[in-house]
Amino acid sequence: MNQSTNTPDPSKRLKPIGIVFALFGLLLFVYFLWKAGPGEVASGIRKLGAGFLLVLAISSIRYVVRTLGWVLCFTGKERLRFRDAFRAYVVGDAMGNLTPLGLVASEPTKAALVRDRVPLVTAISALAVQNLFYSLSVALFILSGIVTLLLNFTLPRGLRLMSLISLGVVCAIILFGLIVYRMRWRFITAAFTRLRKSRLGKRFLKEKQQASTTAVEDTIYSFYSRNKARCALILLLEVCFHLAGVLEVYVTLSFIRDSPPPFLAAYVLESVNRIINVVFKFVPLRAGVDEAGSNWVTQNLLRDASGITLGVVRKARVICWTALGVAFLIRRGLSTQAVVEETQDALAEEMGAPAAPRVSEQG
Repeated sequence: MNQSTNTPDPSKRLKPIGIVFALFGLLLFVYFLWKAGPGEVASGIRKLGAGFLLVLAISSIRYVVRTLGWVLCFTGKERLRFRDAFRAYVVGDAMGNLTPLGLVASEPTKAALVRDRVPLVTAISALAVQNLFYSLSVALFILSGIVTLLLNFTLPRGLRLMSLISLGVVCAIILFGLIVYRMRWRFITAAFTRLRKSRLGKRFLKEKQQASTTAVEDTIYSFYSRNKARCALILLLEVCFHLAGVLEVYVTLSFIRDSPPPFLAAYVLESVNRIINVVFKFVPLRAGVDEAGSNWVTQNLLRDASGITLGVVRKARVICWTALGVAFLIRRGLSTQAVVEETQDALAEEMGAPAAPRVSEQG
């Protein structure tokens, strides 16, 4: 007899949304590929040739420095080995690329995959600290990219106005973040406290969940005062992450164009890519939007459509690293669906909530 338990699964509800975004990205990708000319894109890829291995080598720097940054964010007695952190980081990144969940999927997955090495809350706290440094570095990098664009390139009136507006928005975000940090505003704990007073919150939110959230926020706000020297090193690693991205763009364009691009153009291109990664994280593999953004910049700065080929090469690089993440999953004996379920169960167990029942069959 077959027995099944029907339980709402957020990942299943998001599947139709993921399909819609994936189709949107695919259509956008096909449009820009057609606009640039498939022959020209193919020619650029042929010019790159074995240079793609160099692109992969440069991109590996980004994974290494982000992994090192995460390892440095652990405090106290708990320590995480680099190889364990690296595998978890690559798998988490792959989950973020393959699903519309973005950070909601990638960060908890990283923590869940190392919970046999360190406590789950400790891993989550370290990730939260690292993402705080990463977010600050992204904001500063985007800010510097906009300033570079405004000061070094002749721009159409509309593009200049858009850049000035973006500059104001980024400055406002950085200022808001600094105010939140200075005030030690525990907004997540405050939200939990309010929700627990409601009827729904009393039913589903447990005291252990609030305690875990408070522990994460305590780690974030106290990390700098206790680890100032380590903070400087983590920020330096984040700088290396962004510079490796700029180098990757510069090397790729040097292969696919007749002449190397200005280094500042590569810098602006990578800063635009950071914006795309932040805004369009929900689009699997950023299909279409990456090519659109890169094409927009190269058309305005380099007066050609090399941005389309750059986006295709970048997509191939992402696919290679995503394949490595899936390989790590297979070696662990898990599928992408299984790792989502394992992550959900690990978080539920840590937060004191019952694990979601899975569909089972008995014959």
